[in-house]
Amino acid sequence: MRKRIYEIVERTKDDQLSDWYDAIMLFFIIISIAPLMFKESRPILTVTDRAAAIVFIIDYILRWITADYKLGKKSVTSFIKYPFTPMAIIDMLSILPFITYLDKSLRILRVFRFIKALRVFRVFRTIRYSGSMEILVVVMKESKRALLEVASLAMGYVFVSALVVFSVEPESFKTFFDAIYWATVSLTTVGYGDIYPVTTVGRTVAMISSVFGIAIVALPSGIVTAGYLNALSKRSGEKPTGK
Repeated sequence: MRKRIYEIVERTKDDQLSDWYDAIMLFFIIISIAPLMFKESRPILTVTDRAAAIVFIIDYILRWITADYKLGKKSVTSFIKYPFTPMAIIDMLSILPFITYLDKSLRILRVFRFIKALRVFRVFRTIRYSGSMEILVVVMKESKRALLEVASLAMGYVFVSALVVFSVEPESFKTFFDAIYWATVSLTTVGYGDIYPVTTVGRTVAMISSVFGIAIVALPSGIVTAGYLNALSKRSGEKPTGK
């Protein structure tokens, strides 16, 4: 029984029930996003949100009770590890606002606006039903080391740039956080213009930061693009085997 449930919820090929399940889940994911587009709560949106949340909770439970098939380990540890897997975390974050509504003891959490904002994680549930997104996730995992190195390079450059500009522009940058903020937007070449250096040295640092920012921002794009094209090439090169 549990194995059949697993086959349905985990996108089994050539399985009509699994296809129907995926279609229903995608439908509820899409309609659950609608309430986030309105500031005022409306009865129909509230009903839609709660219905979608109930479906997501059922989906979470079904995936949890079949975690041993998903993780390939027939032991209790599979059920313990599952809630900490990336997609399970996204699922939990997407239903957390509804859980706080049901349990009065948790309603105090609702005063924090980010609890309501967690519903945007429902968008990420579509990853499970998109072949292209699945490839992208695999590419991100395979390129994890290279991406972490680029991230370390970017953070290091932001920190050094912030230190320099904070030292030469004490009047323009009241706190070190202001300098970090400026260095970050300069690195990404956004430049909102709310904080900026006015001295010659500060402007020189800004120009260098912008030039290097273009190169650093382009690195992860190149890494992911190369990995994605390689994955597509491998997938298209695979041929079905048969007699």
